[in-house]
Amino acid sequence: MPPLRTALVEDDAAFRAALASAVMQTPGLRFVGAAADLPDAQRLIERERPELLLVDLQLPSGHGRALIEEAARRLPDCEMVVVSTLGDDESLFGALAAGASGYLLKQGSAAQVVEQLMSLRDGGSPLSPVLARRLIRQLAQAPASPGVPACDARLSEQELAVLQAASQGYRYDEIATQMGVTPHTVATYVKRCYRKLQVHSKTQAIAQARRLGVIC
Repeated sequence: MPPLRTALVEDDAAFRAALASAVMQTPGLRFVGAAADLPDAQRLIERERPELLLVDLQLPSGHGRALIEEAARRLPDCEMVVVSTLGDDESLFGALAAGASGYLLKQGSAAQVVEQLMSLRDGGSPLSPVLARRLIRQLAQAPASPGVPACDARLSEQELAVLQAASQGYRYDEIATQMGVTPHTVATYVKRCYRKLQVHSKTQAIAQARRLGVIC
């Protein structure tokens, strides 16, 4: 499997350099560039079209969530992982709803952060343990805590199309042909549906989407 083309968006120069060095030393990843603010990041993803984007949320000229949302639209095959000091519920759930594939806190070295990215290869979503525990607690609550919805059903047009087709019995390769994309892109949309709907299977995703009224 070819290495993932990896780009970084981080305004702290020292951490950016350390993160870039860790990526370059990690088998399975190929460093293609870094940016320090939102405009540079937008140009970077347009120029390099990365397959993995590491994004800090606190940027000098905007919020990292806006970049995640833009990259999710423009690069449907791209995995996006937040790397941030922010660990509050609003930042966590907001980033996942925007399309992030994972969320890692800057609690260890850059090399330790990059090491956690390897779960992406197996279809996983890298998540710092403290955030994973909080997410599990939130999912176990009934009803959910005020201000933290049980799920965020703001599915994109493409994600809705994939779920609708899957609910009608189409296979991923058939859906890919219908949409004019690759099966890998369809699988990426499905993973985003899982995260937003907070489920772990296609059957659960379809059932949840129907319950919420977003597909018929």
